[in-house]
Amino acid sequence: MPRGKNWVDLTYIIPVMKGLAITLQHLFKRKLVLKYPEEKKVLPPNYRGLHMLTRDEKGREKCVACEMCSTACPADCIRIVAGDGGWDDSREKHPVAFEIDELRCIYCGMCVEACPEDAIDMTDMHNLADYTRQDFIYNKERLLGVYDEYIKRHPDRAKRRDGQYKAMKNSSYFTVNDVHHANQHSSH
Repeated sequence: MPRGKNWVDLTYIIPVMKGLAITLQHLFKRKLVLKYPEEKKVLPPNYRGLHMLTRDEKGREKCVACEMCSTACPADCIRIVAGDGGWDDSREKHPVAFEIDELRCIYCGMCVEACPEDAIDMTDMHNLADYTRQDFIYNKERLLGVYDEYIKRHPDRAKRRDGQYKAMKNSSYFTVNDVHHANQHSSH
């Protein structure tokens, strides 16, 4: 028998009993696993998922091709080709091509923050699956389709807080409390 060890130490009974105690503690805890896809996790309201291009009240794309989003993007995953005019109103430019590489994106939300027209936003859609890398490059029509699908799923969010956010964004005096206050009032 090694010096300083007794028969209890050599049989490892105490470590085995400690391990069984930990196993029994976890046996009666609430399960943290969801049966996906039957059960879906409730995501927080500020979850940053798939991008979408939003439409104005006339159903047109809001984007004016200012390229603020592509400039602010740290992953360099947004490509915009601007064209002249496009609508009967006073828009100087519109996007002829607008692409986001969803595999390259790091979902930081800088593009949403940078957009002065609130034309780009992020959804709670997160289960992206496809076969090729090229399929993850979302063009303008596909991003507008994401918006249409998102509004069908969440009709309450069709009237977004754009006016309030735009006023706050354009003001240099808004605070985090102002944004929280606007969120509370828009949810009621």
